[in-house]
Order: sequence, then C-alpha cells, then structure tokens
Amino acid sequence: MIEHPEPEPSRPVRSWIRSAPGTHIWLLIIAITSIVVVIAPDHLERVLLHRNSSNIHELAKHPIRSLLSSAFWIENPASLALYAVLFELFHAPVERWLGTLRWLVIVATAHITATLVSQKVVLMAIQDHRAPRSMVHVVDIGVSYGLAAAIGVLTYRLPGPWRWFYLAGVVAFFGLPLATGGTFTDLGHAISLAVGLLAWPLTRHPHPHGRPCFT
Repeated sequence: MIEHPEPEPSRPVRSWIRSAPGTHIWLLIIAITSIVVVIAPDHLERVLLHRNSSNIHELAKHPIRSLLSSAFWIENPASLALYAVLFELFHAPVERWLGTLRWLVIVATAHITATLVSQKVVLMAIQDHRAPRSMVHVVDIGVSYGLAAAIGVLTYRLPGPWRWFYLAGVVAFFGLPLATGGTFTDLGHAISLAVGLLAWPLTRHPHPHGRPCFT
C-alpha cells in the first residue's frame, strides 16, 4: 500500500493533491489529452479517438494498449470540468481512504471488466444481426467505468442509514437506464458499480490516514 504524506496546513493545495496522487495524475493526463483533441484537426481528432478506443476492432488488434489508453481520453473535452469535480467527489475520497494501491486495483478491475463484458455483448449482437457491423469500430473511451466503481465502493464509507439512501440512489441512477433498454455503455456502468460494491473486502482495513469522505 502506498503511504500518503501527512497534511501540510501551510500548503493546502499541495497537501490536497499529494493526499490523492493517483486521482490527480489521472486527471492531469485527461486534461492533456483533452487539449490535444481540442487543438487537433477534425480528421486527426477522429483518428485519435478511434485508435485509443477499446472497441472490438482495437481490442482484437491491440488488447492491452486499447484497454489502457481508453481510460485517459474523453470524447467531449467540454466535459473536463465536470469530470474534475466528480474525481474530487468520488475518486479522491476513495484513494485517501483505502490508499492508492487498493483504489487503483478497484477502478482498474472495473474498467477492464466492464469494457470486456460490454464489448462482448456488442459482438454477440452483431453476430445475431441485432446491431450493425459498424459497431465494431464504435468509439468506446472515457473514465466513467472507473468512476462508477469509485461511487460504488464509497457506499461502505458512509455511516448508518445514509449508506442505504446513498446505495438506493446510485443503484437507481445506474440501473434504471439499463432496465429501460440502455446501451452497452449503460451495461458497463452497471458492471462497474457492481465491481465497486463487491470490493467490500478491500475496505475492511482502510488506509491509516483515511479521512471522512466529502471533506
């Protein structure tokens, strides 16, 4: 487990970033790739998004690269500010609580599992002629699978009855789209949430410097 430094009251921003290094390094990379997408010509933007996608085509040709790179791009750079807020609300508290290693294991497992299962479902739909062949090249990038896992594991950080209200809310948020004819992405979100909830054993002995979430 990676030990995080104690807070530095005289340097609150530095202390905040160092308390969740993985979260902020990830966010920095996403910011850089988003800038690349913004300044790239349209044709290059499409190439970048497709080459860094974890769709069926890329998974078949470059499985490891596509699974890794797809976690560092977002399709709409205008969403960067929203993701920054969500990272601070969900990823950072989990990393501070459990430590960087356990946080990374949970979000990586969710990202990989959700991607592979959802794309397998897409492949089966193509083979059964329920989806167009073009779905082989669908853009499947982004950080939302790992985020859904962090949202799930935070359930175990909340006290008393608040835990159950929170759980009901996140299950409804991710489950309703899937239950009402959702896309492969909705399936991936539901799988990632389940991975976060199933990570309960990793929360039994949290990081010694863990702090209450949302503080």
